[in-house]
Amino acid sequence: MQNEAVKAKIPAADLLVKCLENEGVKYMFGLPGEENLALLDAVRRSSIRFITTRHEQASVFMAATMGRLTGKACVALSTLGPGATNLVTGVAYAQLGGMPLLVITGQKPVRRSKQGKFQIIDTVRMMEPITKYSATIPSAERVPSMVLESIRLAEGERPGAVHLEFPEDIAAEMTSASVIKTEKVRRPGPDPKAIENAARAIERAKHPLIIIAAGANRKLVRKQLKNFLDKTKIPFITTQMGKGVEDESSPLYIGTTALSANDYAHRAIEHADLVITVGHDITEKPPSILTPEKHVVVHVNFSPADIDTVYVPTHEVVGDVSHALWMLSETVRPQASWNFDYFFRVKNAFEKSLHTPALDARFPLRPARVVADIRAALPHDGIVSLDNGMYKIWIARNYMAHEQGSVLLDNALATMGAGLPAGIAAKLLYPAKKVLVVAGDGGIMMNISELETAQRLGIDLVVLILNDSGFGMIRWKQEDMQLPDFGLSFGNPDFVKLAESFGAKGYRLKSTDELRATLKQTLDSKGVHIIDCPIDYSENGEALGAALRKELEAI
Repeated sequence: MQNEAVKAKIPAADLLVKCLENEGVKYMFGLPGEENLALLDAVRRSSIRFITTRHEQASVFMAATMGRLTGKACVALSTLGPGATNLVTGVAYAQLGGMPLLVITGQKPVRRSKQGKFQIIDTVRMMEPITKYSATIPSAERVPSMVLESIRLAEGERPGAVHLEFPEDIAAEMTSASVIKTEKVRRPGPDPKAIENAARAIERAKHPLIIIAAGANRKLVRKQLKNFLDKTKIPFITTQMGKGVEDESSPLYIGTTALSANDYAHRAIEHADLVITVGHDITEKPPSILTPEKHVVVHVNFSPADIDTVYVPTHEVVGDVSHALWMLSETVRPQASWNFDYFFRVKNAFEKSLHTPALDARFPLRPARVVADIRAALPHDGIVSLDNGMYKIWIARNYMAHEQGSVLLDNALATMGAGLPAGIAAKLLYPAKKVLVVAGDGGIMMNISELETAQRLGIDLVVLILNDSGFGMIRWKQEDMQLPDFGLSFGNPDFVKLAESFGAKGYRLKSTDELRATLKQTLDSKGVHIIDCPIDYSENGEALGAALRKELEAI
């Protein structure tokens, strides 16, 4: 009887994997090293799918994107030293972007090592400033509680990155510790008095406006948001990372704040006397400067506002956002004194501005034509995964998003190199959906090796490379500062041959009319496809500057 009561012992590596399975982890991305081979073998024997990437940075981009789309923490794995340092950009991407992520790094034995300080850096301290939590697992018995705490922190509002260092000798340690079973924690609703104060302020306004931001895109708030919009008929704009929370074909959609200022959406914000921000925080590039001097600001979010010179809320409704929107729908009484005429003049002027550029037949292609063709080629539930560059502004501004999670862009860290890994992760998660990666010739080369990963996985993916032989966004800024063109040009490989060398199919566009047809053909085809599309950004300064200001003056 006494022997039966003794629980069988298993290695800590096996226990850690069981804890991850218990938390619902489905994927792990990474490049292992000798220090985490025991963990890798435990993953091999588990239900978790391990995907080897070609660079640790890409593995974190993929895991973070899985977390972004599901709300559940995904895992990226690396070895110590250079493997861990290669994770840093991706960890910061997840942390600033509000994406739940767990990174696990290997380490030499902590009790007895025969290699001195070879490859040793203080990984835990390195990760501390860019994570919600960073720690070394000190013993096998601590595995269940530390994994649970890490996942809870990663997934809790505001979501972000956490890090666990797993030394080689701890991974091999035998333990009878068990997985900790927990119940899902429900987020509290907002205070009724806060709802009442916000509702009365909204009713007193003459020109209320809604800004939908990244926090609303992280959770299932669409139903209650639509109910609130349907009842109040208050127009809305979105931040770049708020695109798709509400269908942008809505008659209430005014636009997206893609530029920092002086665009159609900013005209609407300037006219508003009250702004309801849904899911906004100052980590995303500010849609506009919202201060008490200009607006009454109603902050609706899971967490209290971080106060900054660009964002000073008048009222704060803190709690589950979906619940808050339901309570506001029940409390706010639509007012006959509300006047949205100017907002809809802005909307009409913006929509009119899209028609002519969408028919532009010049070659190389102009960005507005590229956006129009992408929208025409993708179905409503298709996913566009953006790298970071000039085209991101054009797509955020001109591309109408219809579904939540259909536009993957980064307006927090705004890092280059993330578009292709994010697109691969989206396709793994939603194999039936069309996924298009849009990247510049600068960003695509930063993680071009992941084409092999996509090809190896056998996924269907289209990568549109916008080729201007330079860093187009920075060149635009350089021109705006009236500085000479310097330091931003480079040469490119033959992208068609490069695609073929990876076993993918390559296409080089030679006329404007080819883009839409090639997009539709490749999106409907099996395999990985690379489209080399020449683009001309030379009119950025005029189109987003003097010409735009002239159009705005006419509203």
